Amino acid sequence: MATHRTKMLIIGSGPAGYSAAIYGARAMMEPIVVQGLQPGGQLTITTDVENYPGFRDVVQGPWLMDEMKSQAEHVGTRMMWDTIVEVDLANGSPFRAVGDSGDEYIGDVLVIATGAQAKWLGVPGEQELGGKGVSACATCDGFFYRGKKVAVIGGGNTAVEEALYLTNHSDDVTLIHRRDELRAERILQDRLFKSPKIKVLWNKTVERFEAGENGALAQLALRDTETGQDSTFACDGAFVAIGHAPSTELFEGKLEMDASGYLAVEPGTPKTAIPGVFAAGDVMDHTYRQAVTAAGTGCMAALDAERFLAGLEIDLDGHAHEAEAAE
Repeated sequence: MATHRTKMLIIGSGPAGYSAAIYGARAMMEPIVVQGLQPGGQLTITTDVENYPGFRDVVQGPWLMDEMKSQAEHVGTRMMWDTIVEVDLANGSPFRAVGDSGDEYIGDVLVIATGAQAKWLGVPGEQELGGKGVSACATCDGFFYRGKKVAVIGGGNTAVEEALYLTNHSDDVTLIHRRDELRAERILQDRLFKSPKIKVLWNKTVERFEAGENGALAQLALRDTETGQDSTFACDGAFVAIGHAPSTELFEGKLEMDASGYLAVEPGTPKTAIPGVFAAGDVMDHTYRQAVTAAGTGCMAALDAERFLAGLEIDLDGHAHEAEAAE
């Protein structure tokens, strides 16, 4: 067991954590990134990435994350293969964290970039056909289903928003919901029901995702929740849209969260209620959840961390001034 000391400690990787590390290293904060259970985040299980700026051609999610990681290391970041299991934020800076290896990490500032995970149905074929017709992000993957038949599974805001978005690419969108009414906000429901491109299958659960001869998704095996009758639904793509779960269990009772468990930050900033603790990426963003926005908040966290260590605050006009000492 060892103790690792740094000016900037980053918990979690992915676009937010790696971007914070790149900016932090360039500011001579010698960051340490504790990468967690899924180094590189959700993009490591995403195949084709077509909407990240700077790449004319499609790139692979794992490759993109490996490039970010290598860039962060190149400018001076230390990557640790460990998972944080305990944090101590009660006494302010420096902040202490303990990994499941038993190693201790101490940072003058802390950037939390633990991300969020899409909720899945947990039925056969779902994981096997991930990237082969099954997705949890219409904004990420909808482009690949131009002119094709797609299904969205869910009944809340996420599902309705995904279905509406997919009408930009497909004229044949079907929302599949296990109940006979939606949970989404009324304004979203009104938009969905007015769309000539969207149909709704009520009282249906997805029992299996089934592949065709080419190994990609061919149909969904459905069951009626009222009659128990089984049926199939042929489609080219299926989007599971039952929400996301932020990875914030580690900070319960230690940092303020919203009703959905996302870390609360000062509007327009990555600042949590504890000075010197910043949150970046999907762990604090339940609206956009894109790699590019996660990277942007990682950059913001590093810049604000640098100012915190310099004893500076930024006012509403963007002017720096010395931070007032706490009473």
